[in-house]
Amino acid sequence: MDFKISNKIWVEITKKSLFPAIIGLLLGSLYVFYVLRIKFLITETWKKNIGHAFFALGLIIVVYWLQRAAGAFFDWYRQKVASRTKTTLDEQFVPLFAKLTNVILWVIALIILLSRFGININALVATLGVGSLAIALAAQDTIANLIAGFLIMVDRPFKMGDRIKLPTGEIVEVLEIGTRRSKFLSEDKAIIIVPNLDLSKKKIVNYTYSEE
Repeated sequence: MDFKISNKIWVEITKKSLFPAIIGLLLGSLYVFYVLRIKFLITETWKKNIGHAFFALGLIIVVYWLQRAAGAFFDWYRQKVASRTKTTLDEQFVPLFAKLTNVILWVIALIILLSRFGININALVATLGVGSLAIALAAQDTIANLIAGFLIMVDRPFKMGDRIKLPTGEIVEVLEIGTRRSKFLSEDKAIIIVPNLDLSKKKIVNYTYSEE
């Protein structure tokens, strides 16, 4: 089974890689033609500028390929793995991880390009660091709930359909484990929504475990 799943991943990645590979092959052919036919006819300034242009285009193609390969993996995971689990938490996290991966790839590419063109990136890196810290501080509750939700998915103290007692004392049925909050159905048919951080920090009594 593992081999078949692995095979499907590589097939999807190969399909997603065809277009970037064709573009890369065309760019490589153009570079060879430039080196053999044009490079010795132009000035050093033009050589430098054209070299930068080829480097930038090559880097963009590589990052584009990595983005498509990562997208193929996340698509496979969402369709073949996340859809078969009882919790919806991983299905909600997959798009988040996919977007985060894309952002990281293009930020790294931008830093490499700026460094290649001789631009001092120390100030940019410092600004990104300060900005990230400010965002993290402003959204620390949201981040804490996301992490708590991920830990609930991994530790599985309860799952959808389980009958549990919340830290506040209500006996409820688990309806949904969300990325930031989870939903429960109380005995009087009311919907109770609780932040995941509260669930991870306090005692949860699971009655379903004792029945299995």
